[in-house]
Amino acid sequence: MDVIHKIGRRKTAVARIYLSEGSGKITVNKKDLEVYFPTATLQYKVKQAFSLTNVEDVYDVTVNVFGGGITGQAEAIRLALSRAMCEIDPEHRLVLKPEGLLTRDPRMVERKKFGQKKARKKFQFSKR
Repeated sequence: MDVIHKIGRRKTAVARIYLSEGSGKITVNKKDLEVYFPTATLQYKVKQAFSLTNVEDVYDVTVNVFGGGITGQAEAIRLALSRAMCEIDPEHRLVLKPEGLLTRDPRMVERKKFGQKKARKKFQFSKR
């Protein structure tokens, strides 16, 4: 098996993953997973595709991720890994699709409009 390259996005975060056979080592921006994502919740989000398909400690993952916050980055990595798992074995799709891991979350920050304070908030209206 050669290296599989996939991209995942969430809000403004973009994750590029490179998946190859190995011992289960996950490297994010040249740091270990536990160093880059210190909380257990974010580590679980990243590893969720592996745990659902029962392939922990089978693949090595190298991740380049930028933009957004750490939660958006973790979810972008999760989407990219889920897409890679489906390319390896189409049977994985039956497990990942009902969990919503193959759906690109389209919610983005709404832009600020001119003549307003924020995206929806207006300046105070004065009748007189």
